[in-house]
Amino acid sequence: MASMLSRTGLRAFRAISTIPKLPQGFPRSQLVQPLSRRFLATIPQEQPRLRLGSTAPNFKAQSTHGEIDFHQFIGDSWAILFSHPADFTPVCTTELGAFAKLKGEFEKRGVKMIGLSADDLSSHKEWVEDINEVSSTNVQFPVIADPDRKVAFLYDMVDQRDLDNIANKGIPFTIRALFVIDPAKTIRLTMLYPASTGRNSAEVLRVVDALQTADRRGVATPIDWTVGQDVIVPPSVSTEDARKKFGDVREVKPYLRYTGHE
Repeated sequence: MASMLSRTGLRAFRAISTIPKLPQGFPRSQLVQPLSRRFLATIPQEQPRLRLGSTAPNFKAQSTHGEIDFHQFIGDSWAILFSHPADFTPVCTTELGAFAKLKGEFEKRGVKMIGLSADDLSSHKEWVEDINEVSSTNVQFPVIADPDRKVAFLYDMVDQRDLDNIANKGIPFTIRALFVIDPAKTIRLTMLYPASTGRNSAEVLRVVDALQTADRRGVATPIDWTVGQDVIVPPSVSTEDARKKFGDVREVKPYLRYTGHE
């Protein structure tokens, strides 16, 4: 009986400990308001745990290319999902223009791009025209319409300061989040920027190269690595086995060994 009670007590403790807490300053009375019910996912404990190695959540949404099912969109490719705070904003305009110009580079790597902005579809279409004009390019990847922040909350793309003040500010902004997702729909890399800071498109290409090289060759890449430079033999591989696998191995320290590029 004692052991049964202890197990029951443990379950009760676990249940109590997982009750979500409201963000600081969030009035409990707001939970019964229709507008606030829309944003129950802003409770921190309800945000998805999008760790590296976890499966990218699937969703359906409207985009400039029609309705998409995200996992179907990825298919057997790699994918980059990147978000923007709003349409017709200066930093976002430069970013989408830069990514559009790199379309061929991403295609060489088997990567599909898809953007997201927290505005509606009609706004997106007008904005894309501006981007094409300003950047002298042609945006050919879809841009998701997310005015209700459903995808933004699903991927935790919102600023904590907005969550803390949601009762006063209303809908929070979407930050500049970027997810690199592999063909198995696994999140391999994330980058999070504040709304004020533009991304580095060359770095996005670089990390895709690093991830794909690591997968293909079973290696790691050092600081500032780019294609054509030496790579690192992982600690799990002995120097003897590394020489059998890679040929030449340069040992700087027993734990730091380099081998040539492909």
